[in-house]
Amino acid sequence: MSERRQLRVAGEWLVMLVVAATVAWAFQTWVIQSFSIPSESMATTLTNGDRVLVNKLSYKAHDVHRGDVVVVRRPPSAARTSPDEPEDLIKRVIALPGETIEVRDGRVRIDGRELREPYLRRGTPTEQIDRPFRVPDGELFLMGDNRTDSRDSRVFGPVPEDLVVGRAFARIWPPNRVGFL
Repeated sequence: MSERRQLRVAGEWLVMLVVAATVAWAFQTWVIQSFSIPSESMATTLTNGDRVLVNKLSYKAHDVHRGDVVVVRRPPSAARTSPDEPEDLIKRVIALPGETIEVRDGRVRIDGRELREPYLRRGTPTEQIDRPFRVPDGELFLMGDNRTDSRDSRVFGPVPEDLVVGRAFARIWPPNRVGFL
């Protein structure tokens, strides 16, 4: 092969690599990104070390739904207790803007109606909500599924909707737990 042809082929490969890297970066930035679970706050749904895919476009098409597992940027009210804590949190949406959340006998109630929570371990009580709380407009009340070991809205308050990165929709690691959430 001539030197000129070798340079052209090398140039084509370089352009393809740059285009592929740009597409991968854009896809991860605006469409789907993977996140690692850093704690047991979402056990048994997600455990420390699991990896999930997060759809960053879903809430451009529709509102957040109760029960969604979401990744949010850490709100200012949830200051890190150590530098090892991640910048992003993963929690479940429990109450939506304008709803009133309360706990009676260890069970969550939304606007007076008991919330069915099949994702919790049987007998898991919810505590730390002493009186009814109305979620402000534009904010979400989030909790971990591991209610006894989760720093969530019960500790740092509701989270502004604009801090939502996206909805976790699939576990991709470990191999024996791969599936949709």
